Amino acid sequence: MNNTLTSKVAITTGTAFLLTAMMGSAHAAPTGYDQLTFQAEVKEEVQNDEVTASLYKKAQATDAKALAITLNTSINNALKIAKRYPTVTISTGQQRTYPRYDKNNKIIGWTGQANIDLKSTDFTATSQLIADLQENLVMENLSFGVSDIKKNALEQKLMTDASRAFQQQAKNMTRAWDARSYRVVNVNLNMGSNYPRPMYNAMSMKSEAADASVPSQNFESGNSTISVTANGTIELTK
Repeated sequence: MNNTLTSKVAITTGTAFLLTAMMGSAHAAPTGYDQLTFQAEVKEEVQNDEVTASLYKKAQATDAKALAITLNTSINNALKIAKRYPTVTISTGQQRTYPRYDKNNKIIGWTGQANIDLKSTDFTATSQLIADLQENLVMENLSFGVSDIKKNALEQKLMTDASRAFQQQAKNMTRAWDARSYRVVNVNLNMGSNYPRPMYNAMSMKSEAADASVPSQNFESGNSTISVTANGTIELTK
């Protein structure tokens, strides 16, 4: 895993307009002079450990009831199949129904689509479930990311690292400006993520042989970058 640190510094004189909450201090209130505003950022690249996917059934019928029966039956069958994979979280997704018109603007039928969404950190089970569902459903998209558990744990670590980096940068700036010491006027921690996740429009991934079973797919999840930025203002003491 790669851990990097970057920092940016800006000098302010006169009264500063502060957007973040003031930190409590036993010292006198900041004077607004000899202030430095800067930020320190730490980031770490981690492997994506979560896969999400969405599959759908699309159908047409001459009346809304027949359409609902077709869609509901397909989704209910998909949910039954999904129960064989307890490590995969499945939920019903978007459902849309809209009329079809003839040239005289008269309703001649209905078109509908119903989706189911998958999420899991078990790539093998998810891949096999998707293959099973593709016997009757079409996959709309597939993506990868960092699970909440892994992301939260890493952010806690990076928050500490960013705080230390901010303090170290404050000490460096104090020495650079020949100041005796400094005090923190305000500081704010911001989390960020960059997910260069492989995205698949899987409409073309449905098996060409309708009677053949769909093989499971090998996943390459890729990496994501998690970052925390500490930005704030210090006041130098001469």
